[in-house]
Amino acid sequence: MSVISQVILKADDELRYPSSGELKSIKEFLETGLQRTRIAATLAENEKKIVQEASKQLWQKRPDFIAPGGNAYGERQRALCLRDYGWYLRLITYGVLAGDKEPIEKIGLIGVREMYNSLGVPVPGMVESIRCLKKASLDLLGEEDAIAAAPYFDYIIQAMS
Repeated sequence: MSVISQVILKADDELRYPSSGELKSIKEFLETGLQRTRIAATLAENEKKIVQEASKQLWQKRPDFIAPGGNAYGERQRALCLRDYGWYLRLITYGVLAGDKEPIEKIGLIGVREMYNSLGVPVPGMVESIRCLKKASLDLLGEEDAIAAAPYFDYIIQAMS
């Protein structure tokens, strides 16, 4: 939920107008709108490139994942891993656009550890894959945009760790 929605809902629940501090947070949110949309657009437009680079990094670090018996061994399993990369990258863009980590939590992290455990996917491997996704993504952004985007990747990494 965006900061604007949060402020409105909180003020309405308390039957009051937004406070000056809340209005300031809305102003700051609006001032970063161009940057947030630029970051989201860059990530979306480069999804294929980012996913390819991130998977290359992961397979170099963890060749056991794509070796016989590994969780990403074979065409089908590898395709599922790449699908998850795209899904997490999309989650990151939702968080960046909202200026909040709540969409990431609500859409993508509730029950993620249990899901991967039930599928036999090693969670530490998923954490490493998100680190690779982060590096591949941030390498495409300017310094200021990379600094703004990094916490959203870190949030997923922390939640899975």
